[in-house]
Amino acid sequence: MASSGIPSEETTLTALRAIAQIDVRPPPAAAERRSEDAAAETRGPASQLLGLDGLAPQAGDAARPPRTPSQRSQDVVDKVSEAAYTIVTRPTVVITRTILAEYVKLQARLGKPQSLPQILRLYASKPTPKLVSGSVQYVERNPNKAESAVDPAVAEAALDAAIEAKDLEAAIGILENTYSAKAFLRSKLIKKGFVPGLAAAGTPVAIYYAATQLAQLQHSLEPKVATGFVFAGAICYVGFTATIGMVAHFTANDQMKRVTWALGTPLRHRWLYEEERAALDKIACSFGFSEEHRYGEEEGEEFMWLREYILSRSMILDAVDLMPGMN
Repeated sequence: MASSGIPSEETTLTALRAIAQIDVRPPPAAAERRSEDAAAETRGPASQLLGLDGLAPQAGDAARPPRTPSQRSQDVVDKVSEAAYTIVTRPTVVITRTILAEYVKLQARLGKPQSLPQILRLYASKPTPKLVSGSVQYVERNPNKAESAVDPAVAEAALDAAIEAKDLEAAIGILENTYSAKAFLRSKLIKKGFVPGLAAAGTPVAIYYAATQLAQLQHSLEPKVATGFVFAGAICYVGFTATIGMVAHFTANDQMKRVTWALGTPLRHRWLYEEERAALDKIACSFGFSEEHRYGEEEGEEFMWLREYILSRSMILDAVDLMPGMN
């Protein structure tokens, strides 16, 4: 990674996987009794590159209290996390989907989700390096393009890492750079709304064609009049049935636990932001009481802020009329 130029995706992945192999678990008691020389022999090249050898006391250092195994293990975790962050934030490194997934996986294993919101933001907005006449130039990117959307599986893994670390700030930051981002919404429209949209646009044409064919099977009315009657009846039936089905689908709340939509929220908004609502639901369930009968009793500045944030997103936390025994 120290070479000039633009590193390939494989080079970046190799660097991330190399530091991911470092054992960050606290050493057993037997390992604590090893001499420093024996410990130095067991350190791998990745540890030496990260400067983990510097964690051991050197000759001439001022006397300091001995560090416990857990403290030394935390130092290793911090250095590994910082090294991974340094790799992906390097200006010449292109953060691809694979690199992002590897970085999220590494930070989740380390229990360090604090940098994930920034890296997710960089994934969509980091300028793309290009070699022009032997020099590296950077091309600005549009973070709102559908291709800049974070993969749902990666977003879920990042959110789970923040929840496991009990870091509410990181969880909300991850949410805002994944499910709430314009790129994610546009990607959802293309992937999940394009085909239904084509079907809705093509339905009247198909109905009209079927009406013209059915009109030829009778002799009581003129073909044009019969076609009009059949088309009007069929389009009303299909439109009414589809409308009832859409309302039933978009207003269903069986999948909701604590976070529900506020009254009057448009159906299109509910569909677009359903992943965000589900993520906030998971966050509320993780940071609040686990007992269902104690929902709504949480106190503290952090949870009150979460409640207000959910309300600002056209959602309600623990709607009284939807709680068990209240409907």
